[in-house]
Amino acid sequence: MTSPEAPGPNGTRPPPTGRRPGGRTARVRRQVLDATLAELGEHGYDGLTTDAVAARAGVHRTTVYRRWGDVGGLLADVLDAAGDDGWQPPDTGSLEGDLGALNEEILAALTAEPPIMTALIAASFRSEQAARAQQRLWEDRYVRCETVVGRAVERGELPPRTDARQLLIASTAPLYHQLVLLRTPPDPRLPAHAAKSATLAAIAGAFTEP
Repeated sequence: MTSPEAPGPNGTRPPPTGRRPGGRTARVRRQVLDATLAELGEHGYDGLTTDAVAARAGVHRTTVYRRWGDVGGLLADVLDAAGDDGWQPPDTGSLEGDLGALNEEILAALTAEPPIMTALIAASFRSEQAARAQQRLWEDRYVRCETVVGRAVERGELPPRTDARQLLIASTAPLYHQLVLLRTPPDPRLPAHAAKSATLAAIAGAFTEP
């Protein structure tokens, strides 16, 4: 699951299919969103201001106020923009390999400097707009990642009717728990270990629907 830098995992929204406006409008939007990410990474939510974003983006502050309103609107658009990418989950040929590769991406995003992904997660607890956008992004990522489980079922690795969402949560949750909640030092073995544990549980039928 990629983060807005480039996951990473609840309202619903299907993966976007529409095209964003091009030309100057798209260019200004990209400058402002890049500036928002940079300011958030350097100063955190409490230090994020529309004036600083406007100055960093090289646009007039009234442009930011008129289009985004406040920092909540900026963060929501950052998260929505992340859902407009073409990212797809890894396809290594095995469930454990796919989950491990996915976890490696999450580990990289959660330990990146500046800490954009963790700052966005924290901001979602401070802004209702950002929280709703974060839920839309997670939903989008989980929907895309369900193909990992579908492929495993087709290969005969997993029982039919395996609940993809439960399996994905079980595989990725240890990373968020260790790195975000407990703030333990990154362990390069964690992605593979979490993937293997979830895979073994899934093969045993732990996530099979009745």
